[in-house]
Amino acid sequence: MNWIAFVSEQWLLIGILALLVAGLVVVERRRAGKSISLHEVTRLVNDDKAVLVDVRDPKEFSAGHIVDSVNIPFAKLRDRAVELEKHRKKTIVVLDKMGQHSGAAFKVLAESGYDVARMQGGITEWQNQNLPLVKA
Repeated sequence: MNWIAFVSEQWLLIGILALLVAGLVVVERRRAGKSISLHEVTRLVNDDKAVLVDVRDPKEFSAGHIVDSVNIPFAKLRDRAVELEKHRKKTIVVLDKMGQHSGAAFKVLAESGYDVARMQGGITEWQNQNLPLVKA
């Protein structure tokens, strides 16, 4: 019951903390770029309006990847972004294992002028939804 007393006495500090946390969440989401669902990704790909760029290392990519996705490892993305020039009119959907590099990859490609989005949950979420993967 001490926490109830603390909250009632320090409501202003609790409110400020909540606003700061909310602001941090908004800033981090904007920095990471536009995120789209698995269903939206499949719709865009099926309509030939997007190309998938998998930024995992080649070993992980060959163990299982989404059909027709392009593998450009995150460490080489800045140098190899020019390979995506033929897809300039499409949305570039960046994906990785769980989302740890997709925000940074989004930023690299957006700086190069591409229309970019991140796939929510990465390959891990794709597998969790029992969606198909191909192996090299």
